[in-house]
Amino acid sequence: MSNKHLIGLKGESFTFHVTLEHIQAFARAIGDASPLYFDEEYAKTTAYGRITAPPTYPIAIGAAGGAIDLQLDQRRMLHGEQAFIYERPIVPGDVLTCDAVVSDVYEKQGKNGTMEFIVLDTHMYDAEGRLVVTSRTNIVYRAAQQHV
Repeated sequence: MSNKHLIGLKGESFTFHVTLEHIQAFARAIGDASPLYFDEEYAKTTAYGRITAPPTYPIAIGAAGGAIDLQLDQRRMLHGEQAFIYERPIVPGDVLTCDAVVSDVYEKQGKNGTMEFIVLDTHMYDAEGRLVVTSRTNIVYRAAQQHV
């Protein structure tokens, strides 16, 4: 079932403009009322020194573009894991250039046979070209059902 040929496959680069309003709408949508996302005066007293985006905010950025067409049966795909690897917080005013790539494909034995894992990394760079965050999605690709 190996799909190792997918490694290196890229999505189309896209740009995302981070706004205070979008950060706050995202925070409200996930039910996080932390003043770090809403109150500039409070945010100035934190280690960040200003309003920042919630840690899971890159989900909203990734939904804005750059999808990779894996050409696989989507009925066999499961979202397995999500991770965010930060170099610095995302803040209002950031203009992020985003590049998605299949960074790895590997297999593990499960109760019902071999499962394949496809790792998608979306790297998000600021206007100076510095990496801000990598959003890592791990997709579980289940084996096709064998009909006897």
